[in-house]
Amino acid sequence: MTRLILWRHGNTDWNNGNRVQGQTDVPLNDLGREQAATAATWLAALRPDRIVASDLSRAWETAAALAALTGLPVHADARLRERHFGRWQGLLLTEAAERHPTEYAAWRSGDPDPGCGVEALDDLSKRVGAAVQDAADDVPGGTVVLATHGGAARQGCGQILGWGPAVLRSLGSLQNCHWTEVRHDATRGWQLRGHNVGPLDQRPAPPAT
Repeated sequence: MTRLILWRHGNTDWNNGNRVQGQTDVPLNDLGREQAATAATWLAALRPDRIVASDLSRAWETAAALAALTGLPVHADARLRERHFGRWQGLLLTEAAERHPTEYAAWRSGDPDPGCGVEALDDLSKRVGAAVQDAADDVPGGTVVLATHGGAARQGCGQILGWGPAVLRSLGSLQNCHWTEVRHDATRGWQLRGHNVGPLDQRPAPPAT
């Protein structure tokens, strides 16, 4: 059985301010670092064999919290970056809606390619899905933690599970430092085993090992 954990990064000031991050390199804030340290305790208990992270600092810093507990190196993969949001990056969501109302409404309605330079969902899915599949192929039968971003995690998960856009829209957004778990076995292929899982959803943290 191969197990993949798609782990969203911790909180940033831009998350708090409803500002569009996309591929802008925004670091974790103090809360985000605390979230990463707490979640890392849980994920370390899964005994991962490999840690892979988006090269954006908020994901890399999140992965580093797990690396500090496991002694594993963090492998960077730029394909795990968040969706590129084109001309909206750096804007407040309210500003994006005011300046580009037609495209913003299309995006909110689920249009996979709304314009304004926003990366098409199909491109995002293929990009992240390839990174996820490569990570699985690198450690067959093992456990891989991939520190990534909310939209990237959802589309990468959908790509590997073979889910279309309609199904993915029913999958809730990952909270900061929560994760999605998928597993693969030779009989049933890829299966979703958990979504939006985080430390606060669990019993008291396991003892350090």
